[in-house]
Amino acid sequence: MHDSQFLPHAPQSDRAPAVREESVMGPERLHTATGDEAALPGPAESTMRAIVQDAYGSADVLRLARITRPEIAGSEVLLRVHAAGLDRGRWHMMTGRPYLLRLVCGIRGPRNPVQGLDVAGTVVAVGSAVTRFSPGDEVFGFGRGAFAEYATAREDKLARKPANATFEQAAVVPVSALTALQALTNAGRIKAGQKVLVTGASGGVGSYAVQLARAFGAEVTGVCSTAKLDLVRSLGAAHVIDYTQDDFADGGHRYDLIIDIAGNPALSRLRRALTPTGTAVITGGEDGGNWTGMDRQFRALVLSPFLRQRLTMCTARQRSRDLERLAELIEAGTVTPSVGATYPLDQVPEAMRYLEAGKARGKVAITI
Repeated sequence: MHDSQFLPHAPQSDRAPAVREESVMGPERLHTATGDEAALPGPAESTMRAIVQDAYGSADVLRLARITRPEIAGSEVLLRVHAAGLDRGRWHMMTGRPYLLRLVCGIRGPRNPVQGLDVAGTVVAVGSAVTRFSPGDEVFGFGRGAFAEYATAREDKLARKPANATFEQAAVVPVSALTALQALTNAGRIKAGQKVLVTGASGGVGSYAVQLARAFGAEVTGVCSTAKLDLVRSLGAAHVIDYTQDDFADGGHRYDLIIDIAGNPALSRLRRALTPTGTAVITGGEDGGNWTGMDRQFRALVLSPFLRQRLTMCTARQRSRDLERLAELIEAGTVTPSVGATYPLDQVPEAMRYLEAGKARGKVAITI
């Protein structure tokens, strides 16, 4: 499911406004308050624009509405959202497929009506237990309800925004780049000098996997469509394969590590493209079954113990230390977020249709 393992958390019961310090920015004034009785936004400032979803379905279920601003728990911050990232996981949340996610997120419709996980913005309020951030800090990471003017985020799921990145660039980093990083390092155990193949190299996760693998000293081959060959080359791939013309599993080349993000190749094809002791990490595939979405991944885990080759999957974890590592790589110029398209908040349905059609080159950002 690409980066769709990042799904919204179930609502928490401790979301009382435990505010230590708050800075609420309205159109014409800046109000600051401190202490447990910090002044909350007034009636004119207590609402916000957001994309809401009441049921599962196509992009038609997404609509712009004015709703109440979220409150923060003690370990959370309130963000003024400047940009949000659109990833394949949001499509899964919109459609409610695979069906297993409905057990967590809501049977008939999402419990949290505001989507959006990737976020970049400015801290405007912090909970009483927050120590790493203060109002005015520019951050990026994993938020709750990022398709809105304001969103909440846990302190341990944020990092400071790279100084050389725009909010749009920072917003398209968390889900995809962290998935690529953990697929290469934690699951793939990448080593310098290895030959690495990345399927879906022009997409969200793939565009980061190519750059990161090269940064780790690997010789990278990217698989993509004809129209996106130039993009994948520009990301640092030493070789590119046009899947409309050539088959990466034709036996002509073998790879030490495959990061499988797109195309749903059969496990037998992945094995043909691997060296005798190579590793394949499955992070994507949209035909993984309507119930779990991970049928191929589960088959790989069952088969792997009986092989010299290693077949595994990547279920990425939202960790601030990985966000900080990515921020360092971005500031060093080693990794550059690839923003293929931007849409304003009121055009999120159009952005979702663009993503669903497979037209995206790199990542899609939502500007607020």
